[in-house]
Amino acid sequence: MSQNLKSIFIDGEAGTTGLGIRDRLAAVPEVVVKSIAPEKRKDPAARKEMMAGVDLVVLCLPDDAAKESVALADELGAQAPKIVDASTAHRVAPDWTYGFAELEPGFAQKVANANRVSNPGCYPTGGIALLRPLVDAGLLPADHPITVNAVSGYSGGGKAMIEAYEAGTAPDFELYGLGLKHKHLPELQLYSRLERRPIFVPSVGNFRQGMLVSVPLHLGALPGKPKTADLHEALSSRYAGSSFVSVLPATADGKLEPQALNDTNKLELRVFGNDELGQAVLVARLDNLGKGASGAAVQNIRLMLGLPEA
Repeated sequence: MSQNLKSIFIDGEAGTTGLGIRDRLAAVPEVVVKSIAPEKRKDPAARKEMMAGVDLVVLCLPDDAAKESVALADELGAQAPKIVDASTAHRVAPDWTYGFAELEPGFAQKVANANRVSNPGCYPTGGIALLRPLVDAGLLPADHPITVNAVSGYSGGGKAMIEAYEAGTAPDFELYGLGLKHKHLPELQLYSRLERRPIFVPSVGNFRQGMLVSVPLHLGALPGKPKTADLHEALSSRYAGSSFVSVLPATADGKLEPQALNDTNKLELRVFGNDELGQAVLVARLDNLGKGASGAAVQNIRLMLGLPEA
C-alpha cells in the first residue's frame, strides 16, 4: 500500500449519505477508507481511537451525534483529524467553513485550508447558487422578499420516507415543511446574504433522486428593473470556469425535469423569463445525493486533502 495514501473514517457510513460517500471514494485512488467494527460503531473510545489514526473524518450522523463526535475529536488536540460534517449541526457555526466551494471567487481555497467543513444541505445548494451572485451584484436587494420552491426525490427524506416510497405506501407528491421552519433555512438565508428570512416550500416526488430548486421574481419590483439577460449574465460571470456549476440557456419548451444530473456532482442554473411581463424564474437542477450531499462531500474532501479535482 502506498505511503502517500490519505486515510478517511466515515462516522455513520451505513446511512444513505455515508454509503454514497464511500462509493464515490472507491474511485479515488489516493485515499483509503477505514471502517470500525459494527459492534463498536457507538463506542466512544473505539471511535476516538479511529479518529486519531486517520487524516480526515466524515460525519454522516444526526445533529446531536455529530456534535458528540466533534467533541471526541477535540479531545485529541494536535492529533485531531480534519472533519467534514454532513449533518446540519455546524452549517451556520462561525468557526466552521461552509463547504460550497463555488460560494464566491476564491472560496475553494478557503475550503482547502480549513480543518472543519460543514457540508451544505441539498436545497440550500441550489438556492444559494442562484441567489448569492444576484445579491452580490446588486441586482437583488438583501431585504427583498424571496420565496424558494423545491422538489426532491424521496432519497433525501431519510430511512422512513425511503421505505414508504419503495413500499408504495407514500403519496406520489406532497408538500412538506409548511410550518416554515425547515432546518435548511438558516444556511439558505445566511449564505445567500438575505436580510429577510425567505419563505421556503419544499416538496417530494415519487422518484428516487434528483432535485429542482426555483425562485420566482417580479423584475419590475427590483432596483433598476433588470431584464432576464441581466440575471443570466450575473450568474454566468460568477461561475465562469467552474468545473461543476454551469449556467445554461432556458429550455426551448419551458420545461425542466429533475433527474438529468443523477449520479453526478453537477449543478445547472437557468433563468426562465418573460421581459414583456416583467417576470422570471430562476431554476437550479442537481442530484440531491450528488452535489446536494455525497458528491459535494467528496469535492470538499479532495480540496481539504490536497487531491486533484475529479
